[in-house]
Amino acid sequence: MPDRDDILHPNSTATTIVRFVFVLLGTLLGTVAGVFLFVWVPSGTSVFGVLLAVITTLLGARIAGGLTTTVLPTYNVAEVAVTGPITRDGDFGPVPGQGRSIPADDIVEQIERAEADRNADALLVKLNTPGGEVVPSEDIRNAVVSFEGPTIAYATDTCASGGYWIASACDEIWARETSVIGSIGVIGSRLNASTLAEELGLSYERFAAGRYKDAGTALKEIDDDERAYLQGLIDDYYEHFVERVADGRDIDPDAIRDTEARVYLGNDAQDIDLIDAIGTHEDVLDRVTELLDTEAVHTEFEPERSVRQRLQRGARGLAFAFGAGVWSHIDERFDVRL
Repeated sequence: MPDRDDILHPNSTATTIVRFVFVLLGTLLGTVAGVFLFVWVPSGTSVFGVLLAVITTLLGARIAGGLTTTVLPTYNVAEVAVTGPITRDGDFGPVPGQGRSIPADDIVEQIERAEADRNADALLVKLNTPGGEVVPSEDIRNAVVSFEGPTIAYATDTCASGGYWIASACDEIWARETSVIGSIGVIGSRLNASTLAEELGLSYERFAAGRYKDAGTALKEIDDDERAYLQGLIDDYYEHFVERVADGRDIDPDAIRDTEARVYLGNDAQDIDLIDAIGTHEDVLDRVTELLDTEAVHTEFEPERSVRQRLQRGARGLAFAFGAGVWSHIDERFDVRL
């Protein structure tokens, strides 16, 4: 005799039938209500009344569909995408051509919604990112760790640096044969404009409390102590990265350091245990089916944004595109290099 989980599986015949009956009843109730309110009560048929009745019918079907989705599962796997540079604010990056990305806080919110969703028994993290900021990457990683259920990372084109930081928190990592994996390292940089400032007749005058408060400021030469201080910060971040990967992947930390922040294609990454398997998206879902012991049906969790937020995002994108166009003309007329 089939158990309750089999009967209520998203693809089960029983679920499909119940879902159909719910929507049908909602449609019928909407039709009856529409005809009663806008056709029968006014004691006459008008085009406007019929139109309102049709709208009420569609509304009834929509409400019934929503209630059905709430009551009956339509999926058992939540898929969350991490794409583009990982930053706190996401959007379009600080320079033209860097690519669009989803704000890290939005990704965390999606994973937390998946964790709270009683239908999401597994989490699939789809990654195509070169990495990015340290703390936002850590926030996403922590959200993955907090998910109760199987977690699988699936790398498409690139899963490097901060992306791998996140992936290493998952129970398994899958990739394609030509996926770029790794770059377990940290980079920091500063612009040294002191020579240029001197040529322009500019000088840096320091007003600061604390020896290293202005360490790395572009308008002054960096001394050996400041260089060692800044390199120490990078080294600390790197050791934290190594520890995270070592714990998540059960790999000796020295073996991770031996990669020297190299990137590897899928098969090579598998040879050194950076990933578990090579496969397609369908192969990953087959694996989740094995882990759940029932057919995996996934749905993509996307950021929840209000109309106002969507308009703001569109306006910012338009402004960015305009600014990039203006800069391209400036760059063609003047040989500006940083």
